[in-house]
Amino acid sequence: MKDLLYLKDDHLKEFIENLFLGYRESFNDAKKTLDKYSLGVAHHKVIHLISINEGITISQLLKKLKITKQSLNRVIKELHTIDIIQFKKGEKDTRLKHVFLTKKGIKIFDEIFSSQKIRIYNALLNSSSIEVNNFNSVIKKIINEKI
Repeated sequence: MKDLLYLKDDHLKEFIENLFLGYRESFNDAKKTLDKYSLGVAHHKVIHLISINEGITISQLLKKLKITKQSLNRVIKELHTIDIIQFKKGEKDTRLKHVFLTKKGIKIFDEIFSSQKIRIYNALLNSSSIEVNNFNSVIKKIINEKI
């Protein structure tokens, strides 16, 4: 039973606070780049998802972001207007729009990633492989992914 002491409310509150602080700091690192291009957090989330899911559809973006179609459309329209994303019709189903980053979009993503990478890299570098694997396992369970 001693092994479950970390499940007490005080420890859970501390863990949630640490998740919040980690999120705040890692996304603060990207703020300078986002500000440079007059982009916000919503733009950043969409750019990030498109960069790791090249050719993702609008429907898939909606599912991953868990936001309304109206909210996503606003962000998508802005990113398209300033030439950060482009659309291509599906080869099999032309009703589907696949979303890709443009050269400018890739450049912006690379700038954002470079700023965030330093903090994450240093944290992982200063952790044991067991700590990294355990952390990754817990994070996946928090976001309901199968391990």
